[in-house]
Amino acid sequence: MKKQRYKVRNWKEYNEALVKRGSLTLWFDEEVIKAWHLVSIIDDRGAPPTYSDVAILCALSLKVIFQLPLRATEGLLCSLVELMGLPIKVPDYTTLSRRQAKLRVEIPSLIPTDSRHVVIDSTGLKVFGEGEWKVRQHGYDKRRTWRKLHLGIDESTQEIVASTVTTNDIKDSQVLGELLEQVDESITQVSADSAYDSFECYQQILEQEAEPVIPPRKDAVERTEDSQHPEISARNQVVRIVTEKGRQIWKQESAYHRRSLAETAMFRIKTLFGDQLKARLFESQAVEAFVRCVVLNRLTALGLPDASTI
Repeated sequence: MKKQRYKVRNWKEYNEALVKRGSLTLWFDEEVIKAWHLVSIIDDRGAPPTYSDVAILCALSLKVIFQLPLRATEGLLCSLVELMGLPIKVPDYTTLSRRQAKLRVEIPSLIPTDSRHVVIDSTGLKVFGEGEWKVRQHGYDKRRTWRKLHLGIDESTQEIVASTVTTNDIKDSQVLGELLEQVDESITQVSADSAYDSFECYQQILEQEAEPVIPPRKDAVERTEDSQHPEISARNQVVRIVTEKGRQIWKQESAYHRRSLAETAMFRIKTLFGDQLKARLFESQAVEAFVRCVVLNRLTALGLPDASTI
């Protein structure tokens, strides 16, 4: 197949969006400042200042964007407060570290005008990792481990609508149901790679009244259908089409190629924020990954290139 060529049609708007990404007021704005303190506690005599989840999320967002350690994040916030002359206090790095593990992160996304087409994938984020040079010279270390970030991406808006973090021994198919439950809107199609090719995954997708688009394994065969198990019929239909028409034609007809948007989201996360988690506790590592998802959705909402084929 001839490789398709694309041309960006909205360079002006996209350039403006890229400029806004570096604006500090995008993350440290008036709404955040108003909700910085928990008023019900800060007014108590002798009580230390208590910061809202909005303040902690703001600090962690700046930490992720500029790839700073916690101490440098505290210094950045102190300089912003001083330059702006704001009557608020800044949480120290120990407070940020303690609150990060228990922070509840809600990933914002636009409300769709139609049902969602969700594409699913996962990637690894290093915890105890080595550099490429060390691996090339001495091989991998036994302590090398990582966390798996599982994402559900809206195919039309390219926003993250579902996410979860697991250890590296959890299979992708084991968390599909958890990802689908996070999507509040109706789902019309779920696209995933062959790692999700199981009757359990088909069942979980059909329970959402969505169409499963999962490539079968190369040795896949049709199974005996049962009226009480619609997931068998759904998978048999995919196996039948792939056998009769070929895998490439099935991918084109089912829009399976749009699943690559999930890989694009993984690439953007690692390019913008790195491929390593800096927190030590698993709960803090999960929150760190979720904050990256929040930041990426904010950047996506600013604007994306509108590319069409030429």
